Formats: sequence, structure tokens, C-alpha cells
Amino acid sequence: MHALNKNRPFRRIVLASAATVSGMVLLLSLKPHAAPALAAGTPVPAPAPTSSGSSVSPGSTKAPAAGARTVTGDTVQTRWGPVRVRVTIQSGKLTDVTAVTYPTENPRDQEINGYAIPQLRREALAAQSADIDMVSGATYTSTGYKQSLQSALDSAGG
Repeated sequence: MHALNKNRPFRRIVLASAATVSGMVLLLSLKPHAAPALAAGTPVPAPAPTSSGSSVSPGSTKAPAAGARTVTGDTVQTRWGPVRVRVTIQSGKLTDVTAVTYPTENPRDQEINGYAIPQLRREALAAQSADIDMVSGATYTSTGYKQSLQSALDSAGG
């Protein structure tokens, strides 16, 4: 007698369900391959922190205006990778915020952070503090961004 005999429909249902569940588990456990780093989308490695945990960045892509201070916050480890923010403060006002390091390991990270990082930057410049809203879908990056931003502002005395 065959295992999938027509006289035993319950056995067929159980086996079909088990096969479906096994297939879904295997499918969901697959990890995407890491995409090669894109030259334009790859964050620049931040300078090593000083004893206070932050560092002043002498070289950036934009030359800070006279009297401006550029400070890099602490690196915050998140579930998906490190996040680090650099701020420029002039006359006590936050004039620039740059995400120096953030997760870019795979296309999904690049997609999420390509949307979230500019939005977090706008929020920080508008709020002039680290008291900014999280970006939906980028909770870990948002949390790391806020913590690194706060450490940079604390180091700058702002």
C-alpha cells in the first residue's frame, strides 16, 4: 500500500503541509549576497576616536567656514552595522550633519539607508538637536544616528 493512498486523505494533507512549511522556512532563511560596494554610496571611514570618544575631523569634502567646528560622534553599533555622524557647528548653530558610517552591506541596507539618512539629516538640521523623529522602516539606523548625533553635539558643547 502506498503512503499517499487515496483512502488516507489526512496523511496527504499532513505531508503537503509539512512540505510547504519546510519550503517556506528554507526560503525565508536565505540571506542575500553582499553586493559589491558602490564608489559613490560607500561611506568614508571615520578617523579613530580620541580619548573622549569623538574626534575633530580636519578633512572633509566641504571646507568648513571660518569659526566652524566639525566634530565626529561616537560609533554606535546597531543590529545591521555601525552608524557614525559628523556635525559642523558655526556660531552655536548646527549647519551640517553627515552620516560618515552606516550599514551598506547589501542592497536592502542601501535602499533603506538611501532613504533614511537624508531624512534624518533634514530632521536634525530643522530641530538643531538630536531630538528627532525615527524613520519608519529604519529603526536601527535611526537609533544609531540619534545616539551618534547626540555624542557629537555633547563633544562640541552644543
